[in-house]
Amino acid sequence: MKYYEQLVDLGCFSLDDVQALTGNRRTAQSILESYKKKRMIDCVRRDLYVAMSLETKQPVPNRYAIASKAAPCAYVCYHSAFEYHGLANQVYYEVYVAARSRFRGFEYNGVTYTYVPLTIEEGVDIKTDGTRVTDLERTVIDGINDFGKSGGLEELLRFIGMIPYLNHEKLSKYLYAYDKSILYQKTGYILEHYKKELKLPDCFFASLRCKVPQGKRYLLPELRKQASKLSKDWAIYAPVDLLSITKKGAYIDE
Repeated sequence: MKYYEQLVDLGCFSLDDVQALTGNRRTAQSILESYKKKRMIDCVRRDLYVAMSLETKQPVPNRYAIASKAAPCAYVCYHSAFEYHGLANQVYYEVYVAARSRFRGFEYNGVTYTYVPLTIEEGVDIKTDGTRVTDLERTVIDGINDFGKSGGLEELLRFIGMIPYLNHEKLSKYLYAYDKSILYQKTGYILEHYKKELKLPDCFFASLRCKVPQGKRYLLPELRKQASKLSKDWAIYAPVDLLSITKKGAYIDE
């Protein structure tokens, strides 16, 4: 029990972390084996352990803290980040984890941890429990860039509709980091529908319009032209009534 409280404070840890506490690698290995047998800790995957609550017999760290230890500089993103920020009504049993180095996905305690390639470096917050997660602005931009990993366009719009404010300077920073013309188009078109609610200034949209290319794009590749309208400001074909998607749950003709 000598090191148990310290391991609880760490939440997730590796052999190296335990060695840093004990000052000796053999001692660290011995502690891990002993504590596992006593169910004081549990092995998530190779060289990744969690402290277990002696009362509930469940892992002390939550899924997001575990995900943040899946690989060096790993962080929670996409739909999982929306969940972390309290915007999802339903929690998925899958956590999206971005990291600089690829790792093999794994399952632990009923949750699947899925690797996704790192897109940009900016916009990752580190919380007091060690969780690394994209901030709200970065999460929105990621979601617009890849609807699929955010539960689809309908789910994304529901998330955005619950947000009281977005920092336009952060949004611009992440868009610049992505540097994709289609993303400027999609972001401008979608967020303009929530301009008042999100307290986004005119200058933000003006800066995005400067990035709109001459060629026309589709908000959704599968969207049929007859089921869409062209937004001249954003040179993008989109559903006739974007916000009705969250009411009807349908936006593409079968």
